[in-house]
This record gives sequence, C-alpha cells and structure tokens, in this order.
Amino acid sequence: MTNLDKKNCIILNMLQENCRVSLTDMAKRVGLSVDSVKKRVKKMENSKIFYPRVQIRPRHFGFENIVDVKIKLYNYTDEDLNSFIKFLKENQQVPEVFLVSGEWDVSLVIMAKNSEDLGELTSSIRKRFGNIIREWSESLTTIAHKFETYDMLELMGHGSGKE
Repeated sequence: MTNLDKKNCIILNMLQENCRVSLTDMAKRVGLSVDSVKKRVKKMENSKIFYPRVQIRPRHFGFENIVDVKIKLYNYTDEDLNSFIKFLKENQQVPEVFLVSGEWDVSLVIMAKNSEDLGELTSSIRKRFGNIIREWSESLTTIAHKFETYDMLELMGHGSGKE
C-alpha cells in the first residue's frame, strides 16, 4: 500500500475535481513550488496511483443504454476463460470487464445505442460462450450519481477534504 501525505491527497482531490487544474493553482493550495508539485504529480503517475485519461460519457454520442451485466460461469478451463475475457476486452461496446468474487464470476458494462443493438450484442456473447455461461443478469443504468471519485484526505486518514 502506498502512503500518501496530506499534500499528495490534496493534489489528487484537485485533479479529480478538474484534471486540467494548473500546476500553479495546485502549488498555491498545498504551499509548494510549481516544480515540487510537478514532481509529485509525475511520481504518483509513474507509481500508477492514478491514470491520466479522459472520461467519456457514452450517452452524449448515441449510446443510450448503459447496462451492467453479471455472469456466473461453470465447467470452464483457463483457456475458455481467457478466450471469453479476450473477446470482451476486444469489443468496443464493452468498456469495463471485471473478474469478481462472490455470487457472480464476471461483471461487465455494455454500451448499446438501443434495445436492438443491445439484444444483438448480448445474443452474440451468449451464443459464442453459452457453454460456460450458467447465469446472466443485466440491469440498465438509469442515472450515475457517483463514479470513481474519492476524498483522498479522508481515505488516507488526513481528515475530510470537505471545507
């Protein structure tokens, strides 16, 4: 586990709020030089504490159906599982794939333009891998209230970032 000091937590919170925040603004907030903040950001990025990326909103470009799918598998080999995961990862309409513990084995998200598009994609997955899929449950995401945001100060025990 990586221990983050209070300054790094503040920097991460600022980047989550606005990934385009200036180094100058971050430096003022944490009381360091711009060069020090730049080094901290680069070190955290190199340590894989965060990934700088754009978060796309699929509904804004025609993918109205964002569907959470849970799958139970059975009677599969490592080769079957690897083939299944590879297929899902290569499908551009499947932006998230997780192996999970608990009741389900696989959790994924499917983006579809409409119900017909969704039906075609889910049918193709189920037909191709029906020999290892025991159960399938899907639910349509209607509203995302929170998505991957963390109060790093609070998580790392430095108090709340809410001021």
